[in-house]
Amino acid sequence: MSLNQLIENCKINDTKAQGELYKLFSSKLFSLCLKYSRNRVEAEDNLQDAFLTIFKKIEQYKNKGSFEGWLKRITINTVLQRYRNEKVFDIINENIIEDVELEVDEDTVSIDYLLQIIQELPDRYRLVFNLYVLDGYSHKDIADMLDINIGTSKSNLARARLSLKETIENYKTMQSLQSL
Repeated sequence: MSLNQLIENCKINDTKAQGELYKLFSSKLFSLCLKYSRNRVEAEDNLQDAFLTIFKKIEQYKNKGSFEGWLKRITINTVLQRYRNEKVFDIINENIIEDVELEVDEDTVSIDYLLQIIQELPDRYRLVFNLYVLDGYSHKDIADMLDINIGTSKSNLARARLSLKETIENYKTMQSLQSL
């Protein structure tokens, strides 16, 4: 069955088509959920919520633009809605700090370690960092998505980079000491 036929069948609530669509896209969307969620269990919950929203709103997809892009946008918005509801951005100090350059030496810091420390960032920093650096959203888009102002987005990105930089520097220092 073609993707277009699968989409059309999902629009009429065909559970078999919904299962096929889930099989087709769940691993990609789960990776996206992992990137924005605090942990694996929360990512699994977010994936389920995203698919519920996808099936509820699939009628709105008009075969314009990338279907996968549409799925990703719904998934990101589903995860972000959870954080908006939890009000993780209410306690942010709006003092903008100067942005920090973050350079990663791939020979000393593995991609797995980098992903791990990104995952460990506080929610507000992790969300902004992922949206800006990994997914290419502008600060205006991020501010709109998270219902914060642009200055908060910029500040949180700078704080995320600073935190990552400090963690990486500590990691490198520990690696150097262990090699002595």
